[in-house]
Amino acid sequence: MSTKQLEKFATSVKVPEGVKVSLDKHMLLVQGPLGKTYKNFKKIPVDIKVEGSNVSLKALDTRKKDYAILNTSRSIIKRLCEGVVSGYTIKMKVVFAHFPITVKTKDDKVLIENFQGERSARVCQIIGKTKVNPKGEDVIITGHVLTEVTQTAANIEQATKVKGKDHRVFLDGIYIFEKTSGIEK
Repeated sequence: MSTKQLEKFATSVKVPEGVKVSLDKHMLLVQGPLGKTYKNFKKIPVDIKVEGSNVSLKALDTRKKDYAILNTSRSIIKRLCEGVVSGYTIKMKVVFAHFPITVKTKDDKVLIENFQGERSARVCQIIGKTKVNPKGEDVIITGHVLTEVTQTAANIEQATKVKGKDHRVFLDGIYIFEKTSGIEK
């Protein structure tokens, strides 16, 4: 394999200003103005080195699969750096036909009350330090870790899934309608 072909199996990520990145064995710590987050790279076959304001990545082999894993790792690190600087926001819409659904937060749980006239509230988990803010017909989810924000939104959407009925007719639920970078108030 030529040196030009080998160059594509190594890449680096530029760390933005105001973000500190450190590596302890396989654990990558990213700190920024909005907070800090960790990512474990123990099971991801990539060699990582932190050099000043760059994070260097190198694939362990020269197969197509290793090239894909290298680029996935690069994307993960970019998202972590972007998250601690600007954060992420997901907006969800509460949709109902007959029974008005109310959404409340209590500690680290989201309570969905009166879904299809049910007496007990449906409960779903808030992941990590994600903030859930119900505002009338909208639910705004914000946080600095993309995986935690999206998993919280998925938990809310799955909690209001209609089972045992035709989902084309019974459209009640809470659905994602906008994903943006940056924390919205």
